[in-house]
Amino acid sequence: MTSLLSLFVLAALWGSSFLFMRIAANPMGPALLIEARVVLAALTLLTIATLWRKRLDFLAHPKHYLILGLFSTALPFVLIAYAAQTLNASTLSILNSTAPIWGALISVVWGGNRLTNKFMMGLALGVVGVCVLVGKEARLVGWDAALPMLCSVSAAFSYGIATNYTKIAPKVSSFNNAHGSMWGASLLLLPLALLMPAREPLTLEIGLPVLALGVFCTGLAYILYFRLVDDIGAASALSVTFLVPVFGILWGHLFLGEPVGWNTLIGTLLVLAGTSWVTGFSVSQLIKNTRSS
Repeated sequence: MTSLLSLFVLAALWGSSFLFMRIAANPMGPALLIEARVVLAALTLLTIATLWRKRLDFLAHPKHYLILGLFSTALPFVLIAYAAQTLNASTLSILNSTAPIWGALISVVWGGNRLTNKFMMGLALGVVGVCVLVGKEARLVGWDAALPMLCSVSAAFSYGIATNYTKIAPKVSSFNNAHGSMWGASLLLLPLALLMPAREPLTLEIGLPVLALGVFCTGLAYILYFRLVDDIGAASALSVTFLVPVFGILWGHLFLGEPVGWNTLIGTLLVLAGTSWVTGFSVSQLIKNTRSS
């Protein structure tokens, strides 16, 4: 039950990240917002590493940390932040949940995994779910939402690349992967952040969400995620993907007054059903693993 509670806490944290980006993306701009996010996360992980006496030798695997930082952090975070200037938090969280579908699809091309009927059906369900969201959002926001939606889906695709890259990457501990990738992302994003300053003066109303985004939704959330990986395994820990949209929709509705329409609910169900079919993950598997942990 402890693992199950941790899973919900992690989903709540990651779900709230879309809320905080929605608040801060327009006044700060995507580049500076994400640079602040990853630097705060890196400093949080550095503090924890010092307390736990975990040493990060960045120069031992600089290429690895930069690649991981690019595809797992810098690129998807900036793309989501750009999309957050236009799209609501619930839509962002649902589109982000397609990451396992992209990861599985990339593994077919990259790793030579076999296409099955169940895989193809899951992929089709996911695509239909995204189309339901895109069609309704386009009518509400206008076709200006097309590029932000493409960016959001591209961020999920980037996560899929990162997932497959880790299968061939140097063998580094989960904690050091999280810690090193944050410093790698910080270095990669620094020139972009310097070229794109904040659009508005930093206020408490903007600063607090950014602080929460970096420290809690990124730094501490990564610690919680990798602890779950150790406790219940990577496959079950990835089931957080199914819970994040629930919290993304909830926080957006409670704090930003975002409407929860039929397209949101149907699109979410289709995307999550497709993800379940593509990845072969079942809720019963999660319950069994968390009970035994």
